[in-house]
Amino acid sequence: MILEYYRVRKGGAPFRANPSDAGLDLPFNPSDAKPRSIAPGESVILATGLKFGVPHGYMLEIKNRSGVAAKKGLLVGACVVDSGYDGEIFVNIHNVGTETQTVFPCDRVAQAVLVPVVHFRALETNEDNLYDWYPIAISDRGPQALGSTDKK
Repeated sequence: MILEYYRVRKGGAPFRANPSDAGLDLPFNPSDAKPRSIAPGESVILATGLKFGVPHGYMLEIKNRSGVAAKKGLLVGACVVDSGYDGEIFVNIHNVGTETQTVFPCDRVAQAVLVPVVHFRALETNEDNLYDWYPIAISDRGPQALGSTDKK
């Protein structure tokens, strides 16, 4: 599949570092061409300078780059780009580390993965028995939550 993109301003282009990589690396491309420092606990919005033509039935999911997450403690949040959005892509970055990190123009800060979307309608029911009458799941897990998988 070909996904067209447009550069809002001069700067880095998205690219796949290896042919088998799932995502395209996205650069930091600020309009002022200046580095950005991110303090511990701080969340910032980083410009990529890129727009993508995401077709109907797909979304771009903006995800962590493993090296940036592991080495710098910079994690991506707010990560769905819907089809039909025709603006610049921004990356929401959180510094979960203990040191201030500096991101420089053209640094690869995240990756974009094209994901198929199944469109559905939500139908409210008046009964709290979603799994009782129709086997929509193959599990009998029940209402147990976090950490309950291995407990019987």
